[in-house]
Amino acid sequence: MKLMYTSMLLLHVLGVVVWVGGMFLMHVAVRPAAVELLPPPSRLPLLASVLQRFFFWVGVAIVAVLASGVAMILGGGGFGNAHVSVHAMLAIGLVMMAIFLHIRFAPFPRLQAAVAATDWPQAAQRLDQVRRLVSVNLVLGIVTIAVATIGRALL
Repeated sequence: MKLMYTSMLLLHVLGVVVWVGGMFLMHVAVRPAAVELLPPPSRLPLLASVLQRFFFWVGVAIVAVLASGVAMILGGGGFGNAHVSVHAMLAIGLVMMAIFLHIRFAPFPRLQAAVAATDWPQAAQRLDQVRRLVSVNLVLGIVTIAVATIGRALL
């Protein structure tokens, strides 16, 4: 039983690292460097391509985080036995997943279409929309990590 729980915890943490770490890297390093070094006709297709690859792995990470989280909750006796911090993590995580799904299926396809049409002002606008939503998710991800690490002591 202990091996199952720790295996689920490992899967959970790896999913969080991919998702939240990837958002941090994109937000504070990749995008600013691309803005600094590349003109829009080079920058926007690059970032759309990077996001395409990243979003695939975010999808994998979300499945891993959700499945492992639910497995750990059920293995610990169910939702009724879960600490309030676990409920908070789940609630924040579900909001993050909804934001990701919105990004993936609304502004991101519009970004891709604008890049394909070489409509750089429209592509820049859509990329900025993605950036703002990712900023929200990054903050929520950091809050969730805080809840996961110190939530039992505070809540």
